[in-house]
Amino acid sequence: MAEDNDELTNDNLEDLNTQEPQETITRITGMYKEWFLDYASYVILERAVPAIEDGFKPVQRRIMHSMKDLDDGRYNKVANIVGHTMQYHPHGDASIADAMVQIGQKDLLIDTQGNWGNILTGDRAAAARYIEARISKFGMDVVFNPKITQWQSSYDGRRKEPINLPVMFPLLLAQGGEGIAVGLSTKILPHNFIELIDASVKHLQGKRFTILPDFPTAGIADCSDYNDGLRGGKVHVRAKISQLDKNTLVISEIPFGTTTSSLIDSVLKANDKGKIKIKKIEDNTAAEVEILIHLPSGLSPDKTIDALYAFTNCETSISPLGCVIENNKPLFVGVTEMLRRSTDNTVQLLKQELEIKLGEFEEQWHFASLERIFIENRIYRDIEEEETWDGVISAIEKGLQPHIKHLKRAVTVEDIARLTEIRIKRISKFDIDKAQQKIDALEEQIAEVKHHLAHLIEYAIAFFTRLKKEYGAGRERKTELRTFEDVDATKVVIRNTKLYVNKEEGFIGTSLKRDEYVCDCSDIDDIIAFTADGKMMVSKVDSKTFVGKGIIYVAVFKKKDKRTIYNLVYKDGSKGPSYIKRFAVTSITRDKEYDLTNGNKSSKALYFTANPNGEAEVITVFLRQVGSVKKLKWDIDFADILIKGRASKGNLVSKHPVKKIELKEKGVSTLKPRKIWYDDTVQRLNVDERGELVGEFRGEDRILVITQKGIAKTIIPEVTTHFDNDMLVMEKWVPKKPISAIYFDGEKEMYYVKRFIIENENREEQFISNHPNSFLEIVSTDWKPMAEIEFKKERGKDRKENEPINLEEFISIKGIAAQGNQLTKDRVNAIHIMESIPYEAPEEIPAEDLEVIEEEDMSVSKTTDDETKASNSEDDNGQSTLF
Repeated sequence: MAEDNDELTNDNLEDLNTQEPQETITRITGMYKEWFLDYASYVILERAVPAIEDGFKPVQRRIMHSMKDLDDGRYNKVANIVGHTMQYHPHGDASIADAMVQIGQKDLLIDTQGNWGNILTGDRAAAARYIEARISKFGMDVVFNPKITQWQSSYDGRRKEPINLPVMFPLLLAQGGEGIAVGLSTKILPHNFIELIDASVKHLQGKRFTILPDFPTAGIADCSDYNDGLRGGKVHVRAKISQLDKNTLVISEIPFGTTTSSLIDSVLKANDKGKIKIKKIEDNTAAEVEILIHLPSGLSPDKTIDALYAFTNCETSISPLGCVIENNKPLFVGVTEMLRRSTDNTVQLLKQELEIKLGEFEEQWHFASLERIFIENRIYRDIEEEETWDGVISAIEKGLQPHIKHLKRAVTVEDIARLTEIRIKRISKFDIDKAQQKIDALEEQIAEVKHHLAHLIEYAIAFFTRLKKEYGAGRERKTELRTFEDVDATKVVIRNTKLYVNKEEGFIGTSLKRDEYVCDCSDIDDIIAFTADGKMMVSKVDSKTFVGKGIIYVAVFKKKDKRTIYNLVYKDGSKGPSYIKRFAVTSITRDKEYDLTNGNKSSKALYFTANPNGEAEVITVFLRQVGSVKKLKWDIDFADILIKGRASKGNLVSKHPVKKIELKEKGVSTLKPRKIWYDDTVQRLNVDERGELVGEFRGEDRILVITQKGIAKTIIPEVTTHFDNDMLVMEKWVPKKPISAIYFDGEKEMYYVKRFIIENENREEQFISNHPNSFLEIVSTDWKPMAEIEFKKERGKDRKENEPINLEEFISIKGIAAQGNQLTKDRVNAIHIMESIPYEAPEEIPAEDLEVIEEEDMSVSKTTDDETKASNSEDDNGQSTLF
């Protein structure tokens, strides 16, 4: 290679011209740019991203083509199929085997035999030499048709392989697809087989349609942000978790993209970190998922379920990205457009198929007609005296001329040559009637194909309908579609550490174990603290945090909590007046110090309480004997003070110095009962006016829940409560209101009626017999319900007229465990609930119409109340602090 410092002179110029051409310098940067683009293009087009035409990546297409090559109706060893595929695929056997296992696990195109792994547990398939496969009936039906397949040379030029397979089904959307290329990726989620066919039919009919993912692992999915499978969309998937008993949870379905092993690992990791608390976990998964989570006694199953969603793989999110290859270029497209294009492509393939059939039928009709003319008119005798081949052709052509006017195309030399190949035996046994029947049958087939071509859309709809009928059994939707809210981690996290306070020095934290204990908390909680100088700060839990000297109150802070009301009396400055105020703290900036006084130097808090339910106590104010002050003592009721913002100045207590303030009378809540709604879409309670109003609830009020299994229970209304899908009744519980039920006793095979009230509000009880054939027919919580019995017709007798039943008169109120009275001895066809008898229920005692605060946080539990009390001073029984 020539060096850069070589010089050209007149002496060596002539020699240079006679030398061979010199090598040129090629810079590495240019080579890198060119080669990298070639490599990236190859990975995108030939490995990672599926084609929109047939939904296959190249390796998948070559596997299916190889299986068709080897197909004889019997199973083939996967190792044999992989070896055959290597004739078309320029990569190793491991990648081909893995791709084939993925196709087989989707249970659509490949009929598998042997251990093909488990998508639920994550177990791998057996070695390729041990497992077998063949093309499924569905695969044979919709994937292959050599007559309409376009071919290309394989990578080594020895064989032909399909450019695209003529897939007549939205296969890519049914199977899903995922791949990572150079600077590009794709993630197309699987959809339901039956729903895709229905959507294709709707598209052909010109109707609108919507398709949403359906995962082979089942589970629950929230597709409200699916965004048609385009970039920026998101699908939230959850495990299906139910309560086996008060100390055991069951996971029966897992989210897509996880396995039982990875899910269990995430649960154990969350337990080790203290986010959740479990006793042990068992994996009983076989053909179906069954993971048992055993809880310590006293732990809320509902909150644990939410904690599993918040801190483990029981809830994950999937970000779809619709990217396919079209005309050797990446195309970003939504699933709706994918289905439209696939359906339109299917119509064109069906058209090509029909056109080929039409050509074949017309060719058969043409030759059958020629054959009949040739034999029926004995034209074969005209060639007996011909000695040359040209003479034979001419003689036959001349003999056919008078009889071929009705033919649909001209007679060619090839047609005549084919006539000469007819054997004498066939001529001698020729049956004119059978020949005409064959021609008539071909004409019917030609007419049918032409009709299909003229009504191509109807033909395509019939094609999809047939696919649904033949292959749709057992392919119903597995994943339950539901809208669910994000779990607030702060409400469900286990309180895994203890909070301490050094009031004098002004420190709070989890490491101050020698100082005063405040409460249990979690490591993601925020802590609110108030100091004697009227300051407030909210800070995240840490080992040790300084908030200000002279701490008077510390507790776990709940964001948007409008029910916790703080009552404060403070002195404004060293010689200023004193003020009284009530306020809630709903939102703050973390680690920012807020001044609750008027901001003057030397201000201090004289009296402070925190009230979880807006309690308003009565206090006694004592003044110092100064000058001519006559009234030195009077009472103030906090209920007379309006609740305002924390920055408000407050109401004047006195311009004179306050000696002390004492608690005279404990307060009652000044908040109206909480209005609670039930949102059926997410199956949760809320206070945001979403869904149906359940009622107004005071502190002791509960909700009555009755399920299809004949189970009745009352619960405290909390946003973390999970409701079963078989729930029949969910309403505010009125303790004296009877429950009426008609049920079928499986053991005695009779209908029974019973009326009862809930006597033990803390226990879940079954009020029908536990025989496997027993079932609840009707349940009503009306005061005077009515039912109607429809009897079966007995042989030889007229049907007995329907009988109305007043359940209140039919049976008196008994215990929940009582069997009840037999409804009738006659055979019952059906029982209908009727309109109840009007009845005015006793009115509830109205709440005092005081300051109304709408609650946003319903998760104030007894534990929180106890912690609040524990954090206040002991002088006033945990209710107030006096300064």
